[in-house]
Amino acid sequence: MSGYPPTETTEPDYRRLWAGGVATAVVAALVVVVGLLIARGLFGAEVLAPKGNGIWGNANTVTYALCAAAAALLATGLMHLLSLATPAPGQFFGWIMVLITAIAIVLPLTLSVRLEAKIATALINLAIGAMITMLINTMAGAARRRRRGRDATQPTARWDNGPPYYS
Repeated sequence: MSGYPPTETTEPDYRRLWAGGVATAVVAALVVVVGLLIARGLFGAEVLAPKGNGIWGNANTVTYALCAAAAALLATGLMHLLSLATPAPGQFFGWIMVLITAIAIVLPLTLSVRLEAKIATALINLAIGAMITMLINTMAGAARRRRRGRDATQPTARWDNGPPYYS
């Protein structure tokens, strides 16, 4: 997916890419839930909600999980766009996602909340960003099909429909 010119006679299968993107969105939402359970349940960090709201927190937990799922779908769209427009989509996708993940890590560290909440949120954002980056990049590589038609590496047929010859 990242080499240019392509060495294989394959092309992106966008249905499979988007199916993988939807599955990645589910995993991203679950990463949020697990991260919040660990932060709140094991370490007592007040991530997105005060301690009085319990280990599951409040509606912010659902919002955080939905935002993570939306981020996975946006990343899938980015990979789709890069696959259409760039010679090395995997490399561009990787760099863009690393920088977006860095922003998501640094941003909570700048808030005026307790230190454990800052660190827990930054670590959850790191887990979400790393997971989305790896899964979507892997899905893009796996979501390929053999190219059909003239672009495929096949014997070149003569115009008179005689036996194929190799050019």
